[in-house]
Amino acid sequence: MHPNQIFRTTPEARSLTFARDRAFGVLAISSRGAPLLSHVPYLLSDDGGSADLHLVRSNPLVGASKDGVAATLAISGADGYVSPDWYGLGPDQVPTWNYVAVHLTGRLDPLPPDTLPDMLARQSAFFESRLLPKPPWNMDKMSDDLKTRFLRMILPFRLHIAQVDSTWKLGQNKPDAARESAAARLDDGFGQDLGALAALMRAPQPPD
Repeated sequence: MHPNQIFRTTPEARSLTFARDRAFGVLAISSRGAPLLSHVPYLLSDDGGSADLHLVRSNPLVGASKDGVAATLAISGADGYVSPDWYGLGPDQVPTWNYVAVHLTGRLDPLPPDTLPDMLARQSAFFESRLLPKPPWNMDKMSDDLKTRFLRMILPFRLHIAQVDSTWKLGQNKPDAARESAAARLDDGFGQDLGALAALMRAPQPPD
């Protein structure tokens, strides 16, 4: 997380809402060599206390997590380069990168294999509900043979979340006019989901 506390004042509830909606992140655990990482979809509980996910059996994280292990789920949001010329504050400014990131840290535990069908059903229902008015896909549309092979390939896990950290780096250290001026120029630059980032920069700390 960014060391400047001005970028770390976002209420935990807002960060959890973002993480729940994003539903995709990088799962990381320590190892004797480089950290083990895996990009995973997940389902965050209503209270933000846990995240359910599944891993392919051949994933190195499976073996490392068989007895439970400390883990962090890192979730990234909109991000983009900000040129110092966009602030309108004169020459004594520096380039930066604005972004949103949330880290969910806790203990990753394997779940009983027989909980996998329910987890997958909940995940697909959550994702498919965001595609309405399309009739939602569900596992009943799979043949029994495909479903059996599919369920054999993956295993269920739950991250029990003990700590929520977030950085919402949106130019809060700049005057409102300078931050809004930079937000208006983001489309001239590059990054990820620049429209969403501009909207966040214009209102970096909306009312709860």
